[in-house]
Amino acid sequence: MSWQSALACWFLRRQFRPETLKPTINVEKARALTARRAWSPRVPKGWVLRECNGPNDMPLRGEWFGPVHSAQASNIHASTDRPTVLYCHGGGYYFCSPRSHRSIVFGLATRADAPVFSLDYRLAPEHRFPAALDDACAAYRRLIATGIAAESIVMAGDSAGGGLALATLLALRDAGDPLPSGCLLFSPWTDLAATGATLRTNDGRDPMFSGPAIALAAKVYLGDAPATHPYASPVYGDLNGLPPLYIMAGSTEVLLDDSQRVADKARAAGVDCEFEVWENMPHVWPMFAPFIPEANRALDNAAAFVRRVTSARSGAAAQPPGAMSMV
Repeated sequence: MSWQSALACWFLRRQFRPETLKPTINVEKARALTARRAWSPRVPKGWVLRECNGPNDMPLRGEWFGPVHSAQASNIHASTDRPTVLYCHGGGYYFCSPRSHRSIVFGLATRADAPVFSLDYRLAPEHRFPAALDDACAAYRRLIATGIAAESIVMAGDSAGGGLALATLLALRDAGDPLPSGCLLFSPWTDLAATGATLRTNDGRDPMFSGPAIALAAKVYLGDAPATHPYASPVYGDLNGLPPLYIMAGSTEVLLDDSQRVADKARAAGVDCEFEVWENMPHVWPMFAPFIPEANRALDNAAAFVRRVTSARSGAAAQPPGAMSMV
């Protein structure tokens, strides 16, 4: 554990975790704190960032970030000859935004040399389940409609956004849509029924969350919807037929079991699933890139996954039936 990550854990334990010990959630305060504290990296040379919030951008509302030579500033358009990532930010479904998650998005995009669309899905409690899911499915379908091949797309997300990305795969599969090449999940929240064992065993060890806070956050998003609905809590879903998954979580997270159970179910269903547990890392530690070494290494690994799964799918798609892929 680097001194930088130790410092991040100390900060979270003093500044963030106390808020999760309170018996109620103050949505407006959470949004205000995030907006004030969000650090935004500079757009690197050779890349372009476009905010897409106009009426003509729907359902691709959010931020488009990509290389200048593969993204047009006046139009949302990804290159068809490179990977494209559809990213769903975390924040319990009720706070945060694409802006608050630029450190992950920029770091992943530049490492994978892949345009990323960071989705600004509707937030609870103004828009409860399944609003976020509907937005994610609509955004994916719009990417396909613009000419981006499914095999060149990777779904990705962190925390609530990780659960949303996985739930989106289930909804797309059930609807018969072509699925992306893979799904990348950072500390995903997959069980809104809050039954994971680590909600108890890691309570007090997690520098960011208390265990009981998870069930409180779930109510903000779910309203009267059942917490075990697989499109809200994909850990309860049938994972058969999903593309490769790559999951990362920290060993002290109260949400660690949300990742472990998904990995176990995916493997039992025959899904290619890589699952890494990083010792003593806080929830969604890639958010701290480029400041902590573990965040940078995690994004390196994530970018390698994006390149690997899109290369494998595109190579297989380009060959005639029965041909052997050399990828």
